[in-house]
Amino acid sequence: MSSNEYQDRVRKVSELKERGVNPYPSRFKDSDKIADLPNKTRKLESILKKGPRADFTIRGRLMTMREHGKLAFADLKDFSGRIQICFMQDVLGKEKYKLLRKIDMGDFIGATGELFITKHGQLTLLVKQLTFLGKTLRPLPEKWAGLQDREAIYRQRYLDLVTQDESMQRFLLRSRFISELRHYLDNHDFQEVETPILASKASGATARPFSTHHNALDIDVYLRIAPELYLKRCVAGGFERVYEFAKCFRNEGMDPSHLQEFTMLEYYAAYWNYEDNMKFTEKMLTSVIKKLFGKLKVDILGRDGKNVKVDFKAPWPRLDFGELIKKDCGIDIYEHYEDADGLRKAIKKKKIKVEDADKMGYGNLCDYLYKKVSRPKLIQPCFVINHPASTKPLARRHDDNPHTCETFQLLVNTWELINAYSEIVDPQDQLDRFMGQAEAQAGGDEDAMEMDIDYIRCMEHGMPPISGWGMGIDRIITLLTGQDNLRDVVLFPLMRPAAEDMKAEKKIRDKIRKKARKAAKKA
Repeated sequence: MSSNEYQDRVRKVSELKERGVNPYPSRFKDSDKIADLPNKTRKLESILKKGPRADFTIRGRLMTMREHGKLAFADLKDFSGRIQICFMQDVLGKEKYKLLRKIDMGDFIGATGELFITKHGQLTLLVKQLTFLGKTLRPLPEKWAGLQDREAIYRQRYLDLVTQDESMQRFLLRSRFISELRHYLDNHDFQEVETPILASKASGATARPFSTHHNALDIDVYLRIAPELYLKRCVAGGFERVYEFAKCFRNEGMDPSHLQEFTMLEYYAAYWNYEDNMKFTEKMLTSVIKKLFGKLKVDILGRDGKNVKVDFKAPWPRLDFGELIKKDCGIDIYEHYEDADGLRKAIKKKKIKVEDADKMGYGNLCDYLYKKVSRPKLIQPCFVINHPASTKPLARRHDDNPHTCETFQLLVNTWELINAYSEIVDPQDQLDRFMGQAEAQAGGDEDAMEMDIDYIRCMEHGMPPISGWGMGIDRIITLLTGQDNLRDVVLFPLMRPAAEDMKAEKKIRDKIRKKARKAAKKA
């Protein structure tokens, strides 16, 4: 936008004020939704054809404007839809019609008038009264193209939402998905709770935390990695089924499938094991997806950039973690149980390249093999089950195979959407796992989980059998909407500050400091 265009819009604001027109009023009266008008016209067909006509009031953002002398047409858009509006000098009067010259694309206006059908069959509002509701100083992006640069879209999502209906629909689907999940859980006796975002322990998952200092308590605290341990404390306290839509934070690398700030649905159910959990997961997700899309076969964007049809019809296959690696890599990970050196030798023998292998413990090596070789092959919905115990420090071991845990992950299009297990309720077993994580941390593993003595104390007071999971909301929405980057389904993803913004802000700060120094000298 040129400085001349900006100044021209500023001038229009001043001229409106001089005419006694407030371009920024505090409110506007109740109005009709644009999407409801066609239904109302059906009830008023006789009125539209002959006799007196009813007046309607609408409000929204002006998207286009076409002026033809004493006649002008425009498109007005609100949250529900858009409609054509018509301005006539003979109807508005000469002076009010001149106000159209002060209107720019993107302005918010209110309009009252009567409906009619054009000769082309288009429903149109003939405006009798015009109200300015919000004058724009900057233009909208070009109406057909919208924002093209991805970084600009992330930085200025508000413009993306205005110009791209597909973007708006994507975020509406996200809201509906969360709402349907909440409704399903509520109807199955789950209770929604809130747990701390700031905590004294970086626990609940194996990941690197964000840390800060709490001045009042004089302690280091962490943004939560996951709400897991607090939710299980709730179960110990008497909540039999509990869930939370939780903002979580992990100070890790950025890529299309990972964000440092993300939304997770996490729930826990007393007296369930992981088998019960898998059955419930299938029922819940198939129910919600069917309700949102009207079908279970959904087109998604594959890793190769081509559309892939994913069928969510249950039951979903169960695939054993160790067997997957054995089939795909030719390595039996349990021949080297808890022997990182032995597993490294086996990996080297198979000529599988693992970066920083010397820094990885046994569990991380297993996880790396799976993610590098096996996971890329998993497209259709499936459960990967029975992970090594050392990779899941909060999961219950199998009674018949203590090397593995009662776990499952939901995989779709190679993405891990859900991580779940039968929980540890034996305090000694949990303490041993915490000790293992502490040893890994001492050995340089920055993702290892911290010891939480209070959680052990909680377990010692008694816990029933529990199973639960965490599901990344951003990931599954990215999948269901055919996107390839989590930031496409997050309204305002964190970005490095734009250079021009930093420059402008510095200029303002310098100006304020200069003014303050002058004032100090006078004093």
